[in-house]
Amino acid sequence: MIESDIPCFFISKEQDEKNKNVTNEVKLFYENTPFPNYEGCTTLTDLVSKAKKSYFPNWLNNSIPYKSKVLEIGCGTGLLSNYLSLSSRTVFGTDICNNSLDLANNFKLKNGLDRVGFYQMNLFYPVFKKESFDYIICNGVLHHTNDPVLGFSIISTLLKEGGYIILGLYNKYGRIIQDIRRIINKITNIDISIIDPQLKKISNIESKRKAWYLDQYKHPHESTHTINEVIKWFNNNEINFINSIPRIGVFDNYEDKLDLFKKNTNPSKANQIAAQMKLFFSGYREGGLFIMVGKKSSRF
Repeated sequence: MIESDIPCFFISKEQDEKNKNVTNEVKLFYENTPFPNYEGCTTLTDLVSKAKKSYFPNWLNNSIPYKSKVLEIGCGTGLLSNYLSLSSRTVFGTDICNNSLDLANNFKLKNGLDRVGFYQMNLFYPVFKKESFDYIICNGVLHHTNDPVLGFSIISTLLKEGGYIILGLYNKYGRIIQDIRRIINKITNIDISIIDPQLKKISNIESKRKAWYLDQYKHPHESTHTINEVIKWFNNNEINFINSIPRIGVFDNYEDKLDLFKKNTNPSKANQIAAQMKLFFSGYREGGLFIMVGKKSSRF
């Protein structure tokens, strides 16, 4: 079915019918508040300028080779998918919210981008063939599902041998300060931007402020995870640990041209603890998100 020029393959059924329908709750939440928005971003120049203000899009753009086939799961309004398609990559962006995909597709059409496509899809029921993609990006998505472990297992089947997966999740320790802020917000009437640096930074952009506030303080479902937990997910799905943000065992500042796919140190327990301590002290700024990068093993 095609709706507003978006192929719709969304299936609302939960993997575990005994659980509440988390997928539909999250879908309704983001339908009311598409995230992130395109405010002030109407041209390709605007898009590039917006991307260059953030480390993550630049790291991906500098690390993913041209001509690669890329899947972004949970692309939201498609800012990242549209941006990555500029460098001769074939990009597929999927999300559960059709109105978010409308924003993504409208920008694509308005700017003549022909190497990116958007699809409405439930990640538990993918429409793509197994081993179809060189790179899979799933950033800030699985922790909003009822079964992140199963979700990861399913999306990892879409990765080619030797392909890379980039996974972003809330960290158990990096999220502690944000959890405290949520409690304060729930039981008091104080202006939460006083203790939330991100809200303070965007206080002059009302739509962005509202989207951040709702995503961080009113989201209907989220879970938190550890580095060791995700390494186990990797091992159970024939994926080798490659890198992480923050980098395990490395105490340096991030660089604009950081190679996400360069093999980092072996993630010993001591180094994992140190990395998560960094998240504890830095997580108050960006909500405690951490990135894990893995490479799918070859069978031969």
